[in-house]
Amino acid sequence: MKKMMFTLVTGLMAVVLAACGGNDESKETNAKTAETVQQEEQQKQIEEMQKKLEAQQIDEKKTVAIVNDQKILGSDYNSALASVQGFMQQMGQDPTSKEAAEQAKNQTIDSLIGQTLLLQEADKKNYKVTEEEINKQLEEIKKQFKTEEEFEAALKKSGMDMKTFETQIADGIKLKQYVEKEVPAGEITDEEIQKMYDQFAEQGKSTGQEVPKLEDVKPQIEQSLQQQKQQEKLAQQVEELKKNAKIDIKI
Repeated sequence: MKKMMFTLVTGLMAVVLAACGGNDESKETNAKTAETVQQEEQQKQIEEMQKKLEAQQIDEKKTVAIVNDQKILGSDYNSALASVQGFMQQMGQDPTSKEAAEQAKNQTIDSLIGQTLLLQEADKKNYKVTEEEINKQLEEIKKQFKTEEEFEAALKKSGMDMKTFETQIADGIKLKQYVEKEVPAGEITDEEIQKMYDQFAEQGKSTGQEVPKLEDVKPQIEQSLQQQKQQEKLAQQVEELKKNAKIDIKI
């Protein structure tokens, strides 16, 4: 899990007013000053939000939960929490409110417990990840950055070293292999696709949007339905695993 990276808006340098400037120059200067003030305010708000989000984190070495004698540490919790907080923001929620903060906490713990149980099952079934697979995934991630230095800076900011990051990559690959083989979505029927398309078309018409033809969006609808089914099956499997698991939540 990658820690959420927050982009800070860079403030402009203060504009020095010219004592003998003309009207046009004065207007331009005032416009730049207003823009500077606005951007500085935006930066201040983002920094304040960042501090509030980071305040929800816990000690990296603290044990968050124990799942079948396997510890989940604060470092894992903080990374997962940042992802949950980021998703909340994308959905228009304020993750710093008291209610949302509690929701983020519970969702993060539940997600980590579910992931741990699934990885334990994957290990029982002898799913393995090769060094070649890890390196390939690592290179794909590095391509998102312009330079090696930028990648290393982002990794440092996330609070992870390379060994921890590679372990998380390996877990992600193993989990994907396990889910694809052990929890297949199954086939999607034409009736299911038609039903979702009809719902989509109805929503589009109600908002005045142009509705594409079924054949143009059928692959996307099928993929969406497969993901939905797989998530439902995965959630069911996690609940079954919880029944026979020893889980001790520490926070």
